[in-house]
Parts: sequence; structure tokens; C-alpha cells
Amino acid sequence: MTTAPAAAPLVSRTVPLTDPGPLLSLLPRSGPVAWLRRGEGLVGWGEALRVETTGPDRFAVAERAWRDLVSHAVVRDEVGLPGTGPVAFGSFAFSPRSAAGGVLVVPKVVVGRRGDRFWLTTVGAGAVVPTAELRLPTWADAAAAPEEGHGGVRFVDGARPPQDWARQVAGAIGEIAAGRLEKVVLARDVTAVCDRPVDPRTVLTRLADRYPGCWSFSIDGLLGATPEMLVRREKGLVTSRVLAGTIRRTGDDARDLALAARLARSSKDLEEHEYAVRSVADALAPHCTSTNVPESPFVLHLANVMHLATDVTGVLADGTSSLGLAAALHPSAAVCGTPTAEAAQLIDAVEGMDRDRYAGPVGWMDAEGDGEWGIALRCARVDDADPRRLRLFAGCGIVAGSDPAAELAESDAKLLPMRQALTDA
Repeated sequence: MTTAPAAAPLVSRTVPLTDPGPLLSLLPRSGPVAWLRRGEGLVGWGEALRVETTGPDRFAVAERAWRDLVSHAVVRDEVGLPGTGPVAFGSFAFSPRSAAGGVLVVPKVVVGRRGDRFWLTTVGAGAVVPTAELRLPTWADAAAAPEEGHGGVRFVDGARPPQDWARQVAGAIGEIAAGRLEKVVLARDVTAVCDRPVDPRTVLTRLADRYPGCWSFSIDGLLGATPEMLVRREKGLVTSRVLAGTIRRTGDDARDLALAARLARSSKDLEEHEYAVRSVADALAPHCTSTNVPESPFVLHLANVMHLATDVTGVLADGTSSLGLAAALHPSAAVCGTPTAEAAQLIDAVEGMDRDRYAGPVGWMDAEGDGEWGIALRCARVDDADPRRLRLFAGCGIVAGSDPAAELAESDAKLLPMRQALTDA
């Protein structure tokens, strides 16, 4: 299903803006949209239009709708950077069979920052609120200010209790040992129940403060801080950051350095990482004139874990949009497995849940097709029917050398960012 705007074309105006302060401070409580890293990025509010899709063609249908909309749009852009002009924010389900489908949301107002440049974009159908007269809201406004918070939080098991999930991991290791596949990523969920409805701004602020190197996002009730850039397209350059292979941090710097060295030498983690890098490079190759894949990964240090990481780059050859590239890359071995079809079949058989939009592409795209799409990791989805409830997700790459207990511990580490963002621990 696709929901489009009225017959009148979109009209968009972008103007330079003086420093408005922290972008997250501008957001209202209801329906905030955000994509931020180290204070830079985009925030928005209001809804000029949305496009909803389902099924195997969810990416293609959304992209066609967006291209049609911008081809008829009236755009006045006085800044001219990626992310100016009309911008669509999106998130898409991991599985084509998920009822969560996909969505593109075009906010009525977007504020962006890149370096020391700031801008303001307004979007409407047939008319635009005069930008010069638009007042930027802040949390100091009585109507927008956070109230008493969401109160206490309790966590309950999701589709599978922890030990049951570990048994499924053991079964997957058996499938790999039998030669049926090389790697599979198994995920689990946990439900958070709050005393009062969650204020997304509070969660986003905590995530952005604790994980500044990640991309903090809020799109259609999906909140998180992902360390993994599925694909960025900017002026012909394509970049993808691959993460696979994880170890939990201890908080002791000397010990963490030793653990990082161990991670970099781990045959199990290097094998898992190699599958993920190979799948990304193979998916990008048809769209790029050249692709650069470093010979060995580096260790990415985050607040809670360390990952093996590789940045794959290429030069765009065919004009494919950032969303089109994300569709070509999804699902990578980092969130599904190798071979893809066999891994997806095993996921369906043993996870016992709908991943919803967890591990699917999440990000934004502008009218030129440039944009950034991360993988929806370290995230939670707010329940549409009950805003006090959220589903938290975490997944682990399973290969021949995996250990079920260690994978369970790794999944707990990956759930930690959202747990802490909800409890302020």
C-alpha cells in the first residue's frame, strides 16, 4: 500500500540558518524524526507525506514513489548540500514477509547541520510556511518540554527465553557443522514495559551522549543508535561500513586493549567478518566502476563492545540511488548469513519471531538520491497500540567456532545500549 500526498506538487524551500543549538533540543515529543552522529545530521517534525510499502518490492515501490514526487516538486535550495531540499526518512522491515513493511516519511520541517553550516527546510503541498517567519521550538517551550519521564521500566522475555535461544544457537552450529551453510545471524528480542509513555527525545539524547560515534535515529517509532552504515551515497562516492565479530568491553582500558588484540586475531571472528565483507563487496560491484576493500579489518571501539570493522568504498557507475543501493545490499551476511537463502530459511525456522524493522535499512535520502542508510541495530520499536511498550532486539553471527553461552553474553551486551537509554543506568 502506498500513501501519497494531495494532487498538488510538493514545494520545498531550504535556507541557511544560524546555529540553533543542539539539534535534538528542537524536537517535539510527538513524531520526532532524527538521524545524527556527533551532533551533525538531520532532525525533523510534522509530516508532509508518507509512503508505505509491503512485501518483496517494498524498496522499489518506495523509491518509485519518491522519484515521482521529487520529479514534480518545486524546490528552492539556497544551501546545496546533501540533505538539503526535500528529504525522505525511511525504515524497512528485515523480511519481505513482515507486516512491518517499509515507510518513507517527509517531514514538514527539517533542520540540518554539517560542520559549521546549518540549514532549515520547509515542505508543503502547494504552499510552504514562509521560512523567515518559522519559529524553531525547543524543549523550553511548555508544550514541547519533557514531562515527568516514562518512570520505571521492567524487562520481560520476548519470543524465546535466554536459555531457549542459546539452544537454538547450538542447533544452528550443528547445521553449519553439517555443511548446510557457513554462517547465520540469530536474533532475540526483549520487551520493555514502562510506567508511562516513552518520550523518544529522552531516549535519543541518552543514546547520542553515550554513543557519539554511532548514528542515532528516530523514524516512525523506531529508536536506536547503530554503529553500522549499510551504505552512504554522496556525489558519486559509495561507502559501506561492515561490522562482524564482537567482544564485550570490561571498562578496564588495559584489559580492553588486550581483548581488542585478541579479537583481531580470532579465527572465529575473522571468519564471520570475511563473510560479511564479501557479501557487501559482491553486492556493490555491479553498481560501481571500482571497489576498494581493505585487506584486513580494524577494531572499532564503542562504549559497550568492540567490533571488527571494514570500510568498503566504490565509485558509483549507474546512478543508483542510496535507497536502491541499500536494497541491493540487504540483507548482508552481517545480519542474515551465508549463503543468504539458506541463512534466511534457518532464521525463519528457529528465531520464533518477526524481526519487524530490526536489522533492516534505516536512514534518509534527498531529491538527488544521495543519502545515508544504516542497519537498524541497537534499537527498539515503540508499540503503536501502547507507547509504554517497546521491543528491544539483538543478534549474533553464528559460525562453526561459535559457543552458545558466549553468543548469549554477546547478545546481552548488544541489548545494553537500549536498556541503559530507558533506565538512565
